[in-house]
Amino acid sequence: MGERKKPFFRAGATLLLSLGVVLAGCSGGSGSDSGGGETSSKGSEVGTDNPIEISVFLNEAGQQPTADNKIYKKIKEELGVSFNFEFLAGDKNQKLGVMIAGGDYPDLISADTKLTAAGSVIPLEDLIEEHAPNLKKHYEKYWNQMKDPNDGHIYYLPNYGAYNGEVSDTYYSGPAFWVQKAVLKEFGYPQLKTLDEYFDLIEKYKEKYPTIDGKPTIGFEVLNYDWKNWSLLNAPQHLIGHPNDGGVVVNDGKAEIFADKDYAKQYYQKLNEINAKGLLDKEAFAQNYDQYMAKLSSGAVLGMFDQHWNFQQAEDSLTTQKKIERTYVGFPLVYDSSTKDYYRDRAALNLNNGFGITVSAKDPVKIIKVLDKLIEEDWQKLMTWGVQDEDYYVNEEGRFMKTQEQRDKATDATWKLANKADAFYATAPKLEGYFSDGNATSASNQPEEYQASLKPFDKEVLDAYGFNSYIDFFSAPPENPVYYPAWSVDLVEGSPAKIASTKLNETSTKYLPRAILAKPTEFDGVWSEYVSEIQKLDVKAYEDRINEVLQWRIDNWSVK
Repeated sequence: MGERKKPFFRAGATLLLSLGVVLAGCSGGSGSDSGGGETSSKGSEVGTDNPIEISVFLNEAGQQPTADNKIYKKIKEELGVSFNFEFLAGDKNQKLGVMIAGGDYPDLISADTKLTAAGSVIPLEDLIEEHAPNLKKHYEKYWNQMKDPNDGHIYYLPNYGAYNGEVSDTYYSGPAFWVQKAVLKEFGYPQLKTLDEYFDLIEKYKEKYPTIDGKPTIGFEVLNYDWKNWSLLNAPQHLIGHPNDGGVVVNDGKAEIFADKDYAKQYYQKLNEINAKGLLDKEAFAQNYDQYMAKLSSGAVLGMFDQHWNFQQAEDSLTTQKKIERTYVGFPLVYDSSTKDYYRDRAALNLNNGFGITVSAKDPVKIIKVLDKLIEEDWQKLMTWGVQDEDYYVNEEGRFMKTQEQRDKATDATWKLANKADAFYATAPKLEGYFSDGNATSASNQPEEYQASLKPFDKEVLDAYGFNSYIDFFSAPPENPVYYPAWSVDLVEGSPAKIASTKLNETSTKYLPRAILAKPTEFDGVWSEYVSEIQKLDVKAYEDRINEVLQWRIDNWSVK
C-alpha cells in the first residue's frame, strides 16, 4: 500500500482507529497516491470496443432503475459503460463498517469521512490532471476547496455547488418550515413569519379538519432517523436568523454549538407545547425514513421542518395523485418578526457528498474518464432534460420546453425508473447553472418552463402572495463567507472532535424526544438533565476542530 502523506490536521487522531480497520483499508489493491497509475491509459479508453461495468454504492435508500432504462441503455450503447448500483439498506455506519473491516469495496462510492480515514478511497488530483480535462475545467475555481485539509489530496468529486456561469434559481431545495397549500388557502393565504403564527394556523386547520382522505390529520411531523435527523436538530439556528452550519452557529468566523442554548430550548419547548395539544405525530420518534415519506405522500401531514430535496419524492407522489393542494410551501420562520431570515444561501460546494474511487477499483483511469465523458454537455442534457422530442422540445427561440404530458411524466416515480438516470446523476459531478446555449441545466430552473409548468392551483398561491416562484418566500442570500458552511468540516474519524460530535448527536436524539413528549410541567427537568449531559462531553474539542478548519479555509481558500 502506498503511504499517504502525513496529515497536518489529523494530529494523530487516525491512530485511534483500530489496526484491523487500518489494515483493511489497505487491502483493496491500488491504493497508492498515483491513483491507479499502473493501468495503461490505452486499455482504459472509453468506448464500445472496451466495455466496463462500474459497481456503485450509494449511501441512501433507493430503487433500482429498470433493466431497459433508456438513459443507461444509451450510455452502454454509445460508451460501453454500464453501472451496477447498490443502495443503502439499514444503518449507514454499520454498512460502511462492514466494508472497511472486509476491505471489499465497489468501484465508486458515496463520500464519507470514515472512508477517507480508513484509506478506502484513492487521491484523485493526478487522475483528473492527466485524464479528465472536462472535470478539471468544471472544478477549476473550486480546486483548493476540494482538497482535504488533513493531507492536501482530493478524494471526492462534489456533486453539487460547482456552477458554470450564473446560478439559476426558481426551485428552492433547502430547509424551511413547510405547510400544505390547502392550509394557506383555507385561511386566506396569510404571510407567516414567526413560529407561533405557523403553529396557530396548523392548530386551527387540524381542529377544522380532523381527517384528510379518511386518515387522521397530523399537524406537525418530525424525522429523527439516522443521519437525516436535521429535521429534529437544525431549526434553532434558523429561528435566530442564521444559515445552515450544521450543529453550530458561526459569528465572525467563530463557531459554537447551539444544542444547549436558551434559543434551542425555546424551540423544543414549543414542540412540547404542540405535542400536549395533539398536533405532533405520536409516531414521530419511532419511524424510519420510508415511514415518514409514506405519511407525507398520503397528504395527511400539515407541516414539518425539513430540507426540500429530502421529501421531493413525496411531493412528486402527491402531484401524481393529483393532490396539488397537499403539496407544500416553505416559510423562513424566525422567533421575532424583526429578525431577517437566513434559510436560503448561495450554493456552497457540497464537500460531504459526491463520488470517490475506492482502492478496490480495477481501472481508476477508465472510471475517471467515464465521469469526464458524462459531464460533457450532450450527456448532461440527456440526464437532466432527457431525449429531445421525446422528453422535451426546442422552440423557435432555441429554448428547451416541455408539453404538459412531458411534465406529468417527469414527476412520476415509476416513469423515472425507466427514463431517468437519477441513481447515477444525483451523486455524480454535474453542470449547474446554464448550458452554453443559454438553457438552464434543469427544467425546474428554466424560467419560462417553470412558469408554464405551474399548476393552476400553484398560480393561485403565488398570485395571492405576489410572487413569481416559491423561492421568493425567502430573503435573497448574502455572499457566502469564505469558510461557509461549517457542516462540511471533516471532524476526522476517531478524533476527540468526532467522538464529541457523535456523543452530542446521540445525547440529542435521546433527550430531545423525551423533552418534547414530556408533560409540560416536566419539560424543564428533562431539559436540565439534557444540558447536564452535554456539559460532560468534550464540546471544546468539537468547537476547536471546526474553528481550526474555518480559519484554515480563510487562509487557504481563494475567493473568485
